[in-house]
Order: sequence, then C-alpha cells, then structure tokens
Amino acid sequence: MTVHSPVEGHLKRALGLPSLVLFGLVYMVPLTVFTTYGIVTETSGGRVPLAYVVTLVTMVFTALSYARMSAAYPVAGSAYTYSQKAFGAPVGFLSGWSLLLDYLFLPMINYLVIGIYLNAAVPALPEWVIVLITIAIVTVLNVVGIVSVARANFVIIAVQAVFIVVFVVLSSAKIFGGSVDFTAPFAGDGTAPGLSPVLAGAAILCLSFLGFDAVSTLAEESKDAKRDVPRAIMIATVSAGLIFILLSYVAQLVFPSNDFADPESGSLDVMTAAGGQFMNAFFTAAYVAGAFGSALTSQASVARILYSMGRDGVLPRRLFGYVSPRFSTPVYAIVVVSVVSLLAIVIDLATLASVISFGALAAFSVVNLSVIKHFFVDLRDRRNVALNLVLPLIGFALTVWLWTSLSGLTLVIGMCWLAVGFIWLLGVTRGFRQPTPVLELQHQ
Repeated sequence: MTVHSPVEGHLKRALGLPSLVLFGLVYMVPLTVFTTYGIVTETSGGRVPLAYVVTLVTMVFTALSYARMSAAYPVAGSAYTYSQKAFGAPVGFLSGWSLLLDYLFLPMINYLVIGIYLNAAVPALPEWVIVLITIAIVTVLNVVGIVSVARANFVIIAVQAVFIVVFVVLSSAKIFGGSVDFTAPFAGDGTAPGLSPVLAGAAILCLSFLGFDAVSTLAEESKDAKRDVPRAIMIATVSAGLIFILLSYVAQLVFPSNDFADPESGSLDVMTAAGGQFMNAFFTAAYVAGAFGSALTSQASVARILYSMGRDGVLPRRLFGYVSPRFSTPVYAIVVVSVVSLLAIVIDLATLASVISFGALAAFSVVNLSVIKHFFVDLRDRRNVALNLVLPLIGFALTVWLWTSLSGLTLVIGMCWLAVGFIWLLGVTRGFRQPTPVLELQHQ
C-alpha cells in the first residue's frame, strides 16, 4: 500500500504485531479499571465485574467489525476512513468528527489525572505545572517518531504488569485469610437490584475499552497491516477485557463494600485494604505511568485522524496533511493536539468524562454498519451471512443499547459537537454544491 499525497514525507512502516497489541493495551491502560471503580461500584450495586462482562461482549462484536474493515482498508483514519468508503465522504467526515470528540478529550483526561495524583503526592508542585511538563514530554516523543512511542509502551506495560501481580498476590493473601463470598461481585450487594444498574455501569465502562479502535489508526505504519492490524485489535480487546474483569473481581473481594471515603477515588480504599500505604504509593506510581502511556498513545492516534482528514482536504491540508520528511510523523497535527490539551489546566474531570462516551459509541455504531454496507450490500458477499450481516448488526444493536444509558448532558454536548461538524461540512462543500474533498488511495 502506498498513499500518494501532495505534501512532503510519508508515514513509516515500522510496527509489528507485538507493538500494535501493546499500543492498544497501553492506550486502554490496564489500570483504568480503578479510574471509575468507586462510581461504577455504587451505580451497579457492587457488580463491577458483571458490568465489565456486558461491556466486553459488546466490544468484541464491535472489535470484530473494526478488524474486518481494517483488513479491507489498511490505511490511517479508523472510523473516518471506513464510513467514508462505505457511506460516502459526508458521512465519513461526521464519523471522524464524532471520533475527534473521543480522541481529543482522552489526552486531556490523562494529563489532568497525572496532575491530580502527582500534586497529591507532591503538594508543592502545582497541577498546572505538572500538566505543562507532561504535555511537553509527550509531544516531543510523538514528534520524534512512532518507534519511540512503541519503545516507551514496553516500559509502561511492564510497570503496570508488576503492579497487577503485586496487587493480586497481596489481595489473595487477605481474601483467603478470611471469610469471603466469592459470588458477591456478580450477585451484588443489594443496594441497586435489577439489570438496569448493571447496564448503566456498563455504559460508563465502555470508556475503558477505548484503544482497540486506536490500533486501526496505525495501519499505514504497520509492516503487514492487512494481517497484523485485525489480529492486534481482537487480541488487545479480549486481553484488556479479561484484565478488567479480574482486577475488578479481586478488588470487590478484598473490599466488599461501596462505603467509600470518596467514590471518585474509591480505588484508594481498595489499595489500603489490600496492602496499606505501600499499595497506595505503588498504585499512584503505576497509575501515573499508565496515564502517561495513554496520553502518549492517544495523542498519536488523534494526530493521525487529523492527518487523514487533512490529507483528504476536509481540514486545512497545509496544516493537518503535512508529514515531516525528517521524522516521518504528522508534526503539525501533533502540535495542534498539544495546544488543545492545554484545556486540561482549566477544565474539570467530570466534564471531560461525561462526553467521551458519545464520540466513542457514535464511531462504534457507524463502523458496525459499515461492515454490512461494504461486505453484504456493496460486495454482495452472501456466502457468510453471520460475518457480513448478523454479527455487525448485533454489535450495532449493543452499542445503541449502551447509548440509551448515557446521561442527558452527554447527549446534549455530543449533539452540539455534531452540529458544529455539520456546519463546518456545509462550509467546505458550499452547502453541498461541491463534493466533500476525498483523496483517492492507490493500492500497489
């Protein structure tokens, strides 16, 4: 695959299957299970693992759709490219625009969380200073090249892996040293009975899986995109889901209560119960490392979404469609993401977290429909109805199902974001009197 562009430079094919899987895992952050742990515990009535099972099932269907479309179109752009090819350039643009709501906010959340945790550990260091320093480091690593990001991922995953082992070992020692109900994390504590609370928790937890789709944005930097990207998507999704279920199960066994000092930091109560202040300090270090890795990978992904849209001329080509000949990275797009991320200094965590789900679920829904349109309708491939119609239709239905559990504020903000994107599209196409700019990709 060679992508011809009117600008200098090109993306470098340097990533194999292990690097792609690690990219997805680091993006999702294995320890992200503790970010909303206290909130989901209260919401689901003490059934976080069960809520994760529901979310994982939903994500597996959607991940399969991403895997199939990434094999059909192994180029940068993710949901933007897939929906563009299946439904046309205008739908592709709006899909990419909704995806930006997800991707642009994810780096900000990581910068904000890093500032909060490090400020708690070192109160003399202001949060805004921490945020600025972190943004600068992440930006430099992304500009230098995707290989540097892949190398950093190995270290970050290693730190989290060590923490997970220590946490499980210490928790197991306490669990098996007392009287524990091993069915409680799935049966609940009785504070929120019924299936609806579990679904509400699952809708929140879908944020934990944001990352398997990010693998598809690196298609043009993969050594064998048609083979490795689909496999990496499925491996990263299932692996992360199993890790989330295990950690939340152990956490609810070691701290079988929803009586947190503060639900937003409920994980700290779990750490104290598992291993005292040592685990609190270890958790802070590992979590900050994971947030740093997520910021690194999420910035890389959104920069490539912007690059793909800039290359197509939907966004200003000179700014977003440029690839540095020296570093083989979309430098200007990376810098734009860094500038937007400065909002982490003034915006609050609750506002950020409330809108990410909208962009993610919008993109997931469109990609599921794109599989049906591309394989079942356009190619008329009726030999495998399950893969081409039934499974993506189930994935679409499940994402819509979770969508109904989003808050009203999230839906309002999301619809406003889409309205802004539609207005931009009207300007680019002069009221749809001109076609939406699209770059023809040539297979060689």
